Amino acid sequence: MTVAFRPRPSVVRRDSGLYAYERALARRGLTPIAGVDEAGRGACAGPLVVAATILRRPIEGLNDSKLLVPAVRERLYDQIMDSAHVGIVVIPPAEVDARGLHKSNVAGMRRAVARLTCDPGYILTDGFPVPGLPAPSLAVWKGDRVAACVAAASIVAKVTRDRMMIELDAEFPCYGFAEHKGYVTPGHRLALETNGPCSHHRYSFVTVAREMGENEMGAGVA
Repeated sequence: MTVAFRPRPSVVRRDSGLYAYERALARRGLTPIAGVDEAGRGACAGPLVVAATILRRPIEGLNDSKLLVPAVRERLYDQIMDSAHVGIVVIPPAEVDARGLHKSNVAGMRRAVARLTCDPGYILTDGFPVPGLPAPSLAVWKGDRVAACVAAASIVAKVTRDRMMIELDAEFPCYGFAEHKGYVTPGHRLALETNGPCSHHRYSFVTVAREMGENEMGAGVA
């Protein structure tokens, strides 16, 4: 029986650079290496977007997408799309509500890997293990800050989702989606209180469910 290589702290130091995991895996012939991450997990509106990337060459400046300003994310996104194998999955709010956030996230990671145009030899996922992947895999805590392929996936997912939320803002300007991207902010709460949720909100999320309940109670009293 073949035992999958799982990089240990003694093999990969978290302070040894963004390509340390890739180098350690490549030394053992476990290539190409895919990274998987998502954007929008904590939002109460908009889709969950999952991306998988296999880098074909090093890209300078990769980092966790949340630590990069929008202009840098956009520039890196273009470089990644031009020089990497990429798989993207968009999971609409209704699916998140029906399946649950975590199940949707795990299924999205499998689907994103399946959409890669190159079969991975090893897969790094951000944060939690994903069963049923087509190659050996490892869940890396804060993987988007320590593994280049996961950082690239985080950027692709983030930029893809942000662009979608900006488009939704044009359709539903009263919510301010272009500013907060569907996450819970004081302004978003106020918009929900004033207008109620729209079809792109996640009704299973407590912030949205609370407003739906209050609106229904108000309608019943009137």
